[in-house]
Amino acid sequence: MSEDPAQPRNGLRDRLTDGLYGLGWGAVKKLPEPVARALFRTIADQAWKRRGKSVLRLESNLARVVPGASPARLAELSRAGMRSYMRYWMESFRLPTWSPARIKASIEVTDAHRLTDGLDAGRGVILALPHLGNWDLAGAWVTTDLKVPFTTVAERLRPETLYDRFVAYREGLGMEVLPHSGGAAFGTLARRLRAGGLVCLVADRDLSASGVEVTFFGDTARMPAGPALLAQQTGALLLPVTLSYDDTPVMKARIHAPVELPESGDRTEKTSSMTQALADAFAVGIADHPEDWHMLQRLWLADLEPREDRT
Repeated sequence: MSEDPAQPRNGLRDRLTDGLYGLGWGAVKKLPEPVARALFRTIADQAWKRRGKSVLRLESNLARVVPGASPARLAELSRAGMRSYMRYWMESFRLPTWSPARIKASIEVTDAHRLTDGLDAGRGVILALPHLGNWDLAGAWVTTDLKVPFTTVAERLRPETLYDRFVAYREGLGMEVLPHSGGAAFGTLARRLRAGGLVCLVADRDLSASGVEVTFFGDTARMPAGPALLAQQTGALLLPVTLSYDDTPVMKARIHAPVELPESGDRTEKTSSMTQALADAFAVGIADHPEDWHMLQRLWLADLEPREDRT
């Protein structure tokens, strides 16, 4: 049997990736905070200057969010975007060491009553977020300040040891973490919601290629159907949430008005309408703070489709 020459290279890359994340969680949290902030800003600026695929994709996505922006404006936004993205990682590496008081002081939530009222009524609640700001910090606020446990879903990562690190990290913040693959997550989420629990889902990028098509910043994208389907099947409240940074250490969070269940239509039509409403709420937050949208992957269908001149 011949050996696959790519396997040793992939194995080495996987071990290196896992080791770097392990170094981040082990070492970054021990640095003085000003040093950590300066280090991650430097990393962001160096990555931006290299103009790699992720930076170019971020800039291309931002061009849809800010139509008509000049190349100079897009470059400015993508640089700020990389700094925001690295701030997310710096905070995440340090978050396990933060006290409940520090977590509470690091986030300011607008219209939190929409969440607490739903939970107090004994109704399950779904929080749906885009890749804005630091969703792990928002989750830590829920578990420490509100003292409400919740269930979420994590994408399976390579290597498996890296996925295990992320699960352990989020479980250490008080979250129940289910794997995205395998098919059992939906049923578990539905049971949690029927029991009056809380589910939090990052929902602006479909990982299954079978999501719902939505109009997003003037073009067609695909977003996961899960939040809308869960709300329909369980009667849970569906709340969009958007996050943003500013020049202070305090992240801002906004809990938007509930996504209503349409009175007419079949399940497919209702799911489409509710997912579009989520996309519209996400677009409001992203348009207000485009530099905090950490979308470094392809999203719109036009970007996923093969070019006609490609053989």
